[in-house]
Amino acid sequence: MPDAGRAPASQDPDVGDVVVTVADVLAAQARLRRYLPPTPLHHAERFGVMLKLENLQRTGSYKVRGALNALLAARERGDRRPVIAASAGNHAQGLAWAAYRLGVQAITVMPHGAPETKIAGVAHWGATVRQHGNSYDEAFAFARELAEQNGYRFLSAFDDPDVIAGQGTVGIEIAPYAPDVVIVPIGGGGLASGVALALKSQGVRVVGAQVEGVDSMIRAMRGDTSPIDPVASLADGVRVKVPGFITRRLCTQLLDDVVTVREAELRETLVRLALEENLIAEGAGALALAAGRRVAGRRKCAVVSGGNIDATVLARLLSEVRPRPPRKPRRRAAEGEPSLALAAPDESPIPLSPAVPHKSRTRRTATAVVEESIW
Repeated sequence: MPDAGRAPASQDPDVGDVVVTVADVLAAQARLRRYLPPTPLHHAERFGVMLKLENLQRTGSYKVRGALNALLAARERGDRRPVIAASAGNHAQGLAWAAYRLGVQAITVMPHGAPETKIAGVAHWGATVRQHGNSYDEAFAFARELAEQNGYRFLSAFDDPDVIAGQGTVGIEIAPYAPDVVIVPIGGGGLASGVALALKSQGVRVVGAQVEGVDSMIRAMRGDTSPIDPVASLADGVRVKVPGFITRRLCTQLLDDVVTVREAELRETLVRLALEENLIAEGAGALALAAGRRVAGRRKCAVVSGGNIDATVLARLLSEVRPRPPRKPRRRAAEGEPSLALAAPDESPIPLSPAVPHKSRTRRTATAVVEESIW
């Protein structure tokens, strides 16, 4: 993709002439492979979707990719300043782990009300935790103020070229599966921008997912940049009032569509993931899968972006939400050659047992059971 990731210079003073390209994503992959093994792809048959399990990533979220790549790139440039970041939780945990591995001082500003499991995860890796404000945007403003006063390097959770390139390595790991569409959750847009940079040259459609009332990116892409407080949502990781300037530019240029889901759909999807696929996801982690029913595609892949959910929240969801029972698989009798069951990538379908001849030597027709997606 020669120029697909090259956006024209923005007029926003926070962006200037910043450019992020596929080459940056490939450079990030070369840096990160020493520290982060690829996360698995899981074939969720009941959903009819492949899942990229970033909930099994270090610190339980894809965010560690961008944070680690930013620290490694800064070290290459000779920048060894302490790093400060604002985060609802996952970026803070990723930064804390990366700083611990590289011996860098890290400070994280988290809003009051951030999940306790995420606050504990940050403290576990030795980063300094400051809680300020009741939203990500209030924490962001305070972190920027501290950075200017103390000479720290401020590391955005999404609007930073090194962070975007690091998140794009998710797309590089998905590429061998050869999907026709990949669905990603959108908060500030770092993951969506990076994945789109990595996959658009492969002819893959990339679709973003947001929640009703937490849709700052889709509004910005339509030209409405007015800051509106996001509503309360299970997807706390994507509750951003103002998306990134760099990411807004890339998402507008590269995304094929952005889908908005209802809060009730998100809650049901999270519970179904736990009960039917034995996978624990946080609200934002289940967002892409919740949007999957609105996205057409034969080989769909949804990114489960994180799994850091408070135990009390998960317990309440499991007790309150009653998912609709999945539709029973349809049985089809094939005349002649038996049809083959759907198989995950790089796996051969299970061969059907040959028909056992009847004593009267009459021929029997082999029958295969095809389990169809409810989507």
